[in-house]
Amino acid sequence: MLKKRTAILMMVISLIVGSLLTMFLTGSNSIAGQASSGEGLLASITSGGLKAEETRKIGAAIDLIEGNYYKDIERSALVDGAINGMMEALSDPYSTYMGQETAQQFEESIEGSFSGIGAEVSMEDGNVVVVSPIKGSPAEKAGIRSKDILLSVNGESLAGLELNAAVAKIRGVKGSTASIEVKRNGVAEPIKYAIVRDDVALETVNASLRKDGIGMIEITQFSLNTAERFKEELTNLEKQGMKGLVIDVRNNPGGVLSVVIDITQQFVPKGELIVQVEDKNGKREKSFSKGSSKSYPITLLMNKGSASASEILAGALQQSADVVLVGENSFGKGTVQTSFDRQLGDGSLLKITIAKWLTPDGTWIHEEGIKPDIAVSQPDYFMVAPINKEKTLQFNKNSDDVKSAQVMLDGLGYKPGRVDGYFDVGTQKAVKTFQTSQKIKANGIIDSKTAEALEKVLIEHIQDPLNDTQLKQGIAEVQKEIKAMASKK
Repeated sequence: MLKKRTAILMMVISLIVGSLLTMFLTGSNSIAGQASSGEGLLASITSGGLKAEETRKIGAAIDLIEGNYYKDIERSALVDGAINGMMEALSDPYSTYMGQETAQQFEESIEGSFSGIGAEVSMEDGNVVVVSPIKGSPAEKAGIRSKDILLSVNGESLAGLELNAAVAKIRGVKGSTASIEVKRNGVAEPIKYAIVRDDVALETVNASLRKDGIGMIEITQFSLNTAERFKEELTNLEKQGMKGLVIDVRNNPGGVLSVVIDITQQFVPKGELIVQVEDKNGKREKSFSKGSSKSYPITLLMNKGSASASEILAGALQQSADVVLVGENSFGKGTVQTSFDRQLGDGSLLKITIAKWLTPDGTWIHEEGIKPDIAVSQPDYFMVAPINKEKTLQFNKNSDDVKSAQVMLDGLGYKPGRVDGYFDVGTQKAVKTFQTSQKIKANGIIDSKTAEALEKVLIEHIQDPLNDTQLKQGIAEVQKEIKAMASKK
């Protein structure tokens, strides 16, 4: 078995890496993660320079390369390469070195400002793997999914590259197109996406109140301003007489530690545990709630794209506030990073895993995730692969693209009769019916025009809350609790 080599990097021009549960430091000043969530850990962080013999060894290596290598190479590239090598030696997906430009983008993303395609990635076994697309981002809208492997960008392979080099190929200005080839589990052929880079929405909290009095708050990631925005929206819902609440952290890749603690303690009774952070010596820093519980019922929606800070929220609400978790098993990211920039002196940055975090009952969920109380999967068409527009699909064809089309047609109610990839008479009839509904020539053949129309209608169908199985279940649980509470009065 290949040893798992992983790395992760914030790519805020082409990708936004959000699940870096981070205590962000600039020199000795902690921007996030202090409060009750790591002062002892931060105080215990030490540093020490190279020993004389280590300095000589590294210096000799640089001299030998500069004096003997057959091409000229920038000295700064050698130094950066040496630091990258140190980080790779950790075999940790969340510890990495960032150059000046990337470090600046990382800081901007922590503040909630970024542009790109909007997805978090890690490097696993030499592959660029998607942790989660950001809700509402170009990546999510295009159909990028958690666990997708990015194979190439604009025709250039990402195979064998370090994550930094892969990022460089994906970066681009707003409005430009990233043609990305993706390998997805269960799909034989690579999937092609054309994703237009754009500003990823800065708003991390979205709230609404249903007519039945159930409030909805979606958190897309935990940036520095998220806790304040969450309080504003929650207060507004409560003033409107909210009877119950559904919190949605699906495809939320995480963010800043202190922010999620601030949000969580608004639901956890005072004195109850929110999270435990454990250093390499086994010393634990425990974060206790300073808030209070709510009188109304709450459910939390999560899926396999809910990572890191989202999992802290889920674990604390489940174990310390009796909140029901609905959806799918979460991602499983149970470590804490601290980022240092002033120490390097040139605007570059080291992000290092300094601890692991545990749920209130002491469980380390790393690579395991949190199980929902009520497991609910979305319909198959929510995860269907897009159709290759370069191919024409017609009667008697058999392929993954035909299977995708059948799943889409079935999800939209056109009933092809089968979803196994064989284009039979029933599939042809369903295609004709769909084409007629869209005022397309009803020939029963799926060309690029029909494929694009099919995917467009499907996206609109998925975005309709009435078709969101997990959301409906979350609302149903709150409604059930409201009725139970009313019957006791």
